[in-house]
Amino acid sequence: MQRYINTALDSGWLWLLARLCLMVIFISSGLAKLLDVEGGMTEMRAAGLRPDWLFTLASAAVLLIGAALILLNRWVWLGAGMLSVFLILTIAIVHTFWTMSAPRMQISLYFALEHISVIGGLWVTAIASRLRQRLADVCEES
Repeated sequence: MQRYINTALDSGWLWLLARLCLMVIFISSGLAKLLDVEGGMTEMRAAGLRPDWLFTLASAAVLLIGAALILLNRWVWLGAGMLSVFLILTIAIVHTFWTMSAPRMQISLYFALEHISVIGGLWVTAIASRLRQRLADVCEES
């Protein structure tokens, strides 16, 4: 049984599937901002970001470019960094639970904690990508 698990964990298909699962939220959010620009601009106005059209397009670009880098397994560290900064800024600008009262505070806190967990997942992905590349390089040299 362990041999099958190890084979799956070493496989390229599971590596791609794991990255895809992590990127679903970023891809869907980025596409939503492009397909419903007015909705995206409403989000930006609600967060106090002006000009709303610029922040909507910039957000969509960061989300989709960062996700693409990770999915393509190219410059994963850069994609993970872009998306991590996006999430940190989202906490600082939108999910400011420390300025709110209950029950809004609790919901914002949960979103902030979720974002922090996803940031950890992004960093783990960047680390795993680097280690997989180093392993592939060593195997090629042998």
